[in-house]
Amino acid sequence: MTEVRIERAALESAIDLARLKWLDAEGREPTDPELRAFTQEMTSWWAENGANHSAYIARSPSGQAIGAAWLALVPRVPRPGNLRRLSADVQSVYVVPTSRGQGVGSMLVEAARAAAVDQGAPRIVVHSSERAVPLYRRLGFAISERLLQRHHDS
Repeated sequence: MTEVRIERAALESAIDLARLKWLDAEGREPTDPELRAFTQEMTSWWAENGANHSAYIARSPSGQAIGAAWLALVPRVPRPGNLRRLSADVQSVYVVPTSRGQGVGSMLVEAARAAAVDQGAPRIVVHSSERAVPLYRRLGFAISERLLQRHHDS
């Protein structure tokens, strides 16, 4: 889908990012009051976490936000000879259902990956839904024997 434009999101895109995250989490369009409140919360969160989080937004030819992806770059403990280590995590990739299967998700993940590489992150991880595993595999992501996780009961 070559008409889709991927851009690094600025704070002015918070309403679009909030709407997309709402659709992803709730599965429905937010009401105006819900969107206003969540946009305010998203903006506050981004102001606090913007130093290590960036967002990428996919726009249709008409300019409508149809997808988003976040990239978290977290400093790692330095090593001798490597004082600036980074861990990169692709987060919250979402494409509206009507735009899925057209390469939008791949374009978003690639934008986040390129940004991580540009910043010097040697590897990128993603916590995927089962539905998106084939997408990440096509993009070169693979299961790592050394990346472990432990779930905690709440």
